[in-house]
Amino acid sequence: MHLSLVQIDKPFIKVNCTALPEQLVESVLFGHVKGAFTGADRANRGLIRHADKGTLFLDEIGELPLSTQKSFLRVLQERAFCPVGSQEECKSDFRLISATNRDLAVMAKQNLFRDDLLYRLRGMSLNLPPLSEREGDIPLLVDHFLNRLIQRYGQ
Repeated sequence: MHLSLVQIDKPFIKVNCTALPEQLVESVLFGHVKGAFTGADRANRGLIRHADKGTLFLDEIGELPLSTQKSFLRVLQERAFCPVGSQEECKSDFRLISATNRDLAVMAKQNLFRDDLLYRLRGMSLNLPPLSEREGDIPLLVDHFLNRLIQRYGQ
C-alpha cells in the first residue's frame, strides 16, 4: 500500500510565516476585497482559498502573530473565514501541514502561542531532531547531494 500526503493534481500552497509582514498576514492568508485598505486596488483570494481541495503548508508556524492565530484557529475548526474588508464568509477544505523549529508548548506556556491552536495542530506530530544529533544521516545526505550534482553536471 502506498500512502501519499500530497496529491499531484491538487494545489500545494507553501507559506513561509517568517516572511509575512505582520500588517499583511491576514490579507495574504484570508484574502481581501478591493478597497479594504490603502493599496488594495483589487481583490485577492488569499492563500487559504487557493489551497481548497489541496494542502496548505505553513512553514515556521511559530512565527504566526497571536492576532492571526485566533482567526486561523476558526479556519481549522469551521473551514470558513471572511476576507479582510468583507462580511461574506468563504469556505476552504484543505489538509494542513505545519513545521517549526520552535517549542510551541513552551511558547504556549509563555503566552506567545495559542494553546487551543497547538491542540489542533497536534493531530499528528513528528519530532525530527537536529542533524547534529543524527550524525549517521550525514553520509547519506552527502551521497544524495553528490549524486545530484554528478547527474546535473555530467561528472
